[in-house]
Amino acid sequence: MIGVAVIGAGQWGPNLIRNFHNKETSEVVWIIDRDAVRLEEVRAHFPDVQVAKDPEQALRDPSVHAVVVATPTSTHYALAKEALERRKHVLVEKPLTTEVKQGLELLELARSQRLTLMVGHVFVYNSAVRKVKEYLDAGHLGNVYYVSMVRTNPGPIRLDVNAAWDLAAHDLSIANYWLNAEPLSVSAIGGTWINQGIEDAVFATLRYPQGVLVNLHASWLNARKARDITIVGERRMLTFDDMNLNEPLRIYDKQATDQRTRRTCVDSFASFRASVPKGDITVPKVPLGEPLGTQCAHFLECIVTGKQPFTGAPEGIAVARAVEAMQRSIRARGREERVEASC
Repeated sequence: MIGVAVIGAGQWGPNLIRNFHNKETSEVVWIIDRDAVRLEEVRAHFPDVQVAKDPEQALRDPSVHAVVVATPTSTHYALAKEALERRKHVLVEKPLTTEVKQGLELLELARSQRLTLMVGHVFVYNSAVRKVKEYLDAGHLGNVYYVSMVRTNPGPIRLDVNAAWDLAAHDLSIANYWLNAEPLSVSAIGGTWINQGIEDAVFATLRYPQGVLVNLHASWLNARKARDITIVGERRMLTFDDMNLNEPLRIYDKQATDQRTRRTCVDSFASFRASVPKGDITVPKVPLGEPLGTQCAHFLECIVTGKQPFTGAPEGIAVARAVEAMQRSIRARGREERVEASC
């Protein structure tokens, strides 16, 4: 039984508590949050768990083997470092850190202590995302031309990091996983309307190896919650809509070709709108499951077996490198910036 302390009981924290407090492979020993009202709320749901406003008691408790950090992004580094120094395994919600050098320091600390350090790139544990990976690895779409990714929310608005760190980090982890590569360069612009110096919306284009382009739209100022991805390949195209729980994936048997064909006569607006290149549409069956549950189980497995996490510190650092380059580009008004080689 692995004892877990969850630091941060805000919007995402209760889901982590629920998954780790299974009392089969792990149990939550401590819940830490600075908000006393929030602590009372989680105590009502988990009355058998100790709560505190300061993490010190949990970090010195020998029954705590692992610490889960689900606090604001700007606090990730300090909390993860302290937990590793106390010889606790650590799962940090994305992003790992807001500076590459901090991520490298945590990686070295975890390696020297022989501890598991994992980052919560939860979408990589999504069944549909993994199904897409299978199609790409099998060459089902042919060579990938470009990927378009839209991630928007009507809030929450962050005060410590911009939309690139908060939202685009998810899509970067997916793109790196799908393409089995890291971006070479990025060009990005952002808009700031609510809090000075913090971009509420970010638009970025990244160049990946083999000429693949990845375009990102990340915003927490949007009327609609969207998780839309389109992959355009030389043989087929694929769409992923994470908001469609029953049929998240569609594969379009359509090719981009320079073959010239004679268009038929279209003599009405309705016919014009309905005229699309013909081709089969396949809706793959995707098994249901909770990605967060899969992620949490994998973290526990890594602690027990010593295996390297699927989304470990190197993967978290790769995302941080890309977002750092994205921020440099935003400050330079869209200038294309090189993404440094990862660890």
